[in-house]
Amino acid sequence: MARRLFCQISPLTYKISLIKCRTLRRIRDAICGERFAKGRQTDPLPVLIYRHNSLIRRKLGNTETRLQDNKAVNLSLSAPKVDGILIRPGEVFSFWKLVGYPSAAKGYKEGVTISNARTVPGIGGGLCQFTNLIHWMILHTPLTIVEHHHHDGYDLFPDFNRQVPFGTGTSIVYNYLDYRFRNDSDITYQILVHVTDTHLCGELRASKALPVKYHIQTENEHFVREGGSVYRKGQVYRSCIDKATGTTLSRELIKDNHAKVLYDTSHLVIRDT
Repeated sequence: MARRLFCQISPLTYKISLIKCRTLRRIRDAICGERFAKGRQTDPLPVLIYRHNSLIRRKLGNTETRLQDNKAVNLSLSAPKVDGILIRPGEVFSFWKLVGYPSAAKGYKEGVTISNARTVPGIGGGLCQFTNLIHWMILHTPLTIVEHHHHDGYDLFPDFNRQVPFGTGTSIVYNYLDYRFRNDSDITYQILVHVTDTHLCGELRASKALPVKYHIQTENEHFVREGGSVYRKGQVYRSCIDKATGTTLSRELIKDNHAKVLYDTSHLVIRDT
């Protein structure tokens, strides 16, 4: 039997570990010397870089409808805290520094959270959809991603009108698992975001146009049976293309998926190894 971690011994040791992680994050941020983005404006910057709308209520296995509705509430509370944020040259965007602690006292409700490769209700659950949206837009820019976590190794939900490649999602936990990117360019970027009855809607804008565009695609995606389990495999690539000439300037592998499928696989086309 594998030895349990300190945080797994009891609810008390878990709470102690949580306090330790959050305290260490605050200390590191205080001494790191980074300039975190905090300025904002309501007027959109002139150039639209990328736009994406993310469906809020979707089929996630046997997830309760209540948790999906609560997620909509959580997104509506957090969106105004990010909307209009400017990321100036040299600044770092931090999701948690803008949104803050998603407590019940602030109106946040139980949504879907993921723990130990399973879904459980948790206050503020569903906010990873927010960072998923931001991350997908940032992948279409030269901005530098400095912190990104993912539910590596598991395919938790069957596809439902999937718009972005599997493996490009995010995992966040206040405040020690954050989503952050840095602006190493000489232009200013802006995130605009709002919630409708059905979607989380985002725009990434900039003070001037980019000379390049980005294309992200999945290749060789398939399901395979390995040792009695089913895995989703495939590669996600990002290409940088010169707008003027159409020439591909670079192509990079951003995710090599090998994720164990944790839902009913009877409807999948599965290869045998």
